[in-house]
Amino acid sequence: MTQTRSPPVDFTDIEQAVERLDDPSVVKHTPVERSTSLDAVTGGEVHLKMEHLQWTGSFKTRGAYNKIRQCVEAGDVKRTVAASAGNHAQGVALASTKLGVDSTIVMPTTAPQTKVDATRDYGADVELVGRDFQEAMSHAKGLVDDDGVEFVHAYDDPAIVAGQGTLGVEMYEDLPDVDTVVVPIGGGGLISGIATAFAELSPETRIVGVQAVGAATVADSLQKGSPQTLDSVDTIADGIATGGISDLTLSLIDAHVDEVVTVTDGDIARAVLFLLERAKQVVEGAGAASVAALLSESVDVRGETVMPLLCGGNLDMTMLQTVLVHALTEREQLLQLRVRIKDQPGKMKEVSGIIADHGANIQTIRHERAAPELDVGEAYLVFQIETSGTEHARRIMRTIRSHDYEVRHINA
Repeated sequence: MTQTRSPPVDFTDIEQAVERLDDPSVVKHTPVERSTSLDAVTGGEVHLKMEHLQWTGSFKTRGAYNKIRQCVEAGDVKRTVAASAGNHAQGVALASTKLGVDSTIVMPTTAPQTKVDATRDYGADVELVGRDFQEAMSHAKGLVDDDGVEFVHAYDDPAIVAGQGTLGVEMYEDLPDVDTVVVPIGGGGLISGIATAFAELSPETRIVGVQAVGAATVADSLQKGSPQTLDSVDTIADGIATGGISDLTLSLIDAHVDEVVTVTDGDIARAVLFLLERAKQVVEGAGAASVAALLSESVDVRGETVMPLLCGGNLDMTMLQTVLVHALTEREQLLQLRVRIKDQPGKMKEVSGIIADHGANIQTIRHERAAPELDVGEAYLVFQIETSGTEHARRIMRTIRSHDYEVRHINA
């Protein structure tokens, strides 16, 4: 007779985590807001779960507190150690400090400075090691060499998964009739916990996971039946750039998650800007991945009640600038035009005047005289300008051409 293996995390574990997370100064119930803008785009009824407004700016405190509180109650921890690109770092730092435990967090040298500073502010000692999460992880594990030091994994721990599952309970309580829940995936701890909760509370709800293309491992792992790890990751969504999942999270994803899709960095950038403009919410790339899946039509939710999870709001200002430049360039609100001219006095003034007459702002101008296709006495003027959008840009280019200049949009 074949014995059925018990799941590594079940709903009882999540219920116990809910009881441990009884301090609203550690974890608060985050709001849900209807997005009529996303309704119009998707054809569904979209309710944003705004976990980016959690203390520390992400869900990570849930799992970290559940894990560390269990260790403290067992009386066998004096210091915690963790590796993180930023959000788990802050969660472990806050949870450790609240529970009277010292903490050391290893972060990649590429971690956003805002996340490094915030982690220190929550009371942790921070070490910057390695180019990515995997290198930081390797170093952090080497620090666990003494009794009383507990390694707090970002996702490969049943206590972490159960803690993240408390968010699934909360999402169900917020919207019991939800048809589809959309959750970003890094190492898989978040979606594993949420999916386990919904498997008990609302098994008919569809659970969809989202990964960034440059850090996607779940589809390959499911196909091969074991966790697959990337040698390197390439995505603006650093919060889900783990480059791998674990046996634990793979088993729970396989058991409870209905679908996993991928989105590009361009999709994520558009989602960040969409949330800024339409929802008035500052959400980091990882947190916006769920909305990216909806905007890119990777997930069909027409006629459904859907809850995309905004799981993180720790958006570094440098990354925000990168995202905005990308998105504005795509919309042709930030435009580079190359105009071929006779290299004579007054030509820059004339072309600049045409652009100004259309109400566009010129950010920069430069001359290029070394292009091989130019004739003697010719040059290019390269303008970076701000417009109101595609039609405005087209009008400017038509007018420049009407003055017998050759003009090309060079960031198309």
